[in-house]
Amino acid sequence: MDHDVEAEARERAARRDEAVRAAVEQGLLGPDAAVVGLLDVRGIRESAAALRTAFEAVLAPGTPVLHAFAVKATPLVPVLRLLHEEGVGAEVASPGELALARAAGVPAARTVLDSPAKTPAELREALALGIAVNADNPQELDRLDALVPARGAGGATAAPVRSPLGIRVNPQIGAGSIGATSTATETSKFGVALRDEGAREWVVRAYTERPWLTRLHAHTGSQGIPLPLLARGVAETFALAEEINARVGRRQVDTLDIGGGLPVNFAGEATAPTYARYARLLAEQVPGLRAGRYGLVTEFGRSLLAKHGTVVARVEYAKRSGGRRIAVTHAGVQVATRTVYAPGAWPLRIAAYDGEGRPKPGPEVVQDVAGPACFSGDLLAEGRALPALEQGDYAAALDTGAYYFAHHYAYNSLARPGIYGFGPDGAGGVAFATVREPQTVAEVVAESGGAHASALTTLCAPGSR
Repeated sequence: MDHDVEAEARERAARRDEAVRAAVEQGLLGPDAAVVGLLDVRGIRESAAALRTAFEAVLAPGTPVLHAFAVKATPLVPVLRLLHEEGVGAEVASPGELALARAAGVPAARTVLDSPAKTPAELREALALGIAVNADNPQELDRLDALVPARGAGGATAAPVRSPLGIRVNPQIGAGSIGATSTATETSKFGVALRDEGAREWVVRAYTERPWLTRLHAHTGSQGIPLPLLARGVAETFALAEEINARVGRRQVDTLDIGGGLPVNFAGEATAPTYARYARLLAEQVPGLRAGRYGLVTEFGRSLLAKHGTVVARVEYAKRSGGRRIAVTHAGVQVATRTVYAPGAWPLRIAAYDGEGRPKPGPEVVQDVAGPACFSGDLLAEGRALPALEQGDYAAALDTGAYYFAHHYAYNSLARPGIYGFGPDGAGGVAFATVREPQTVAEVVAESGGAHASALTTLCAPGSR
């Protein structure tokens, strides 16, 4: 392992340990606050810097680059604002995600709209704001045709829209180890399937007929996709852009949106693979990228945030069943839905802390770490060797900064946990900032139709027709 990566991993773990202890000391964790999400602000800043530096190192000076964070990974306004200040824009896939990006102050020029199901209203809004749009399919391109001003003499638009526009393609190069996160399979729902009969020619012709199509987008997948497959997806996209420009006779496609998809190491503390390694591989496998002929858009999500988030839950009870120890905690399917329902694909590391928030020493014993939901499969970890968790201790699910505590699943009407960012307080301690307030029981009732309690009983009285 690279020495810098090793040192970074040690420092990150030390910051996390300090934050858990401080959360207990400051009352963010305890009997009345049994589960929280913690975000390492320094770690997030370092990830953003590593991303920028990695691509700057392999691209020609002056190459336009937009790193757009995939908002779906951590849809929290303060996180988007922090990333914006670190030079990272936003990739959005719904009206809600666009609203979050706008609330965070992300400019339209640094926002990309990607979704396989955009409504006409969403497209009109994006074009009115000047947000980049990647059309997913021929029907969506038809909708854009109706919204883009008519072409004037010579094929130029009479009044060009501000939005950069392109088409998303599926290179159909295969899946990684997790089918659900592989987006370049033969039957993927995303993009125009390039290897289907006539599809490639349709894409090329679409560009020749529309001078306002200037971007080309492809995304191979995310967790479980090996780097060579990611690089191959970019190479296929690059080759198609070259083919389009050759057919048109000019540099019409000027920007490649290569998506994100860098996998995360959930098995250990180290960041692996790194952005630097991926950028170097792209430069080797797609050497034309280095020439600066194309601007670049990336859409990384999980890899920017996962390592910098932790779910910490109080152990409410410690019990035994069939000779197995079970730590019953307040973190389960509501904050770790993927892990609970598909533990083989989404295993999480668990760290044990004592009642004061200190790393728990002692011999490891095999135990289950269970959540609070009323079904037997609600387990963060099964048969895991950890220091024995006792009542009042804390179990921490690591690497959960993306696709975990910000994606609440309201099973059993469990309330959303509070989320707090942490950093140094300037006096050797830890300071916290509220990212999202913990949900109250009153808010749970309100979201569940509390204001309309009698709505159904008034529709049809007993005995009436």
